[in-house]
Amino acid sequence: MTTLKSKLRDDLTVAIKARDELRSSTLRLTLTAIQKEEVAGTVARELSDDEVEKIIAREAKKRREAADAFSQAGRAEQAERERAEGGVLADYLPQQLTDEELAGLVAAAVAEARAGGAEGPRAMGAVMKIVNPQVAGRAEGGRVAAVVKKLLAG
Repeated sequence: MTTLKSKLRDDLTVAIKARDELRSSTLRLTLTAIQKEEVAGTVARELSDDEVEKIIAREAKKRREAADAFSQAGRAEQAERERAEGGVLADYLPQQLTDEELAGLVAAAVAEARAGGAEGPRAMGAVMKIVNPQVAGRAEGGRVAAVVKKLLAG
């Protein structure tokens, strides 16, 4: 069993014993998503820590999107619950890049792409190819793309 998955299971046990309903239900849903991914396909397999981290990030993104949808619908209580679940999942994800750190990485990637002959807005793919491995798991794709577009246009 991977270390991240075993940490989730251990934390679930602690949350259940502490009668922490929010944390235990969030961890149960996340472990279920991991288990579904492990048995998907033709052969069951054990996921690596990176794959488990991607699943946790996907679940956290679902919580953010649901919180936004609930807020727009005027259902503040459900939105707050989704935000709280997202906070629980954030504890298991790497620290997110600040806007300044992200802009610095993107600026370096833009310079590298320009040195390779890519210019203007058409260089988006080349820049994303350079910057994505550097920010993997530490910044959401849409956020990265927005910074790349801004720097390529400006």
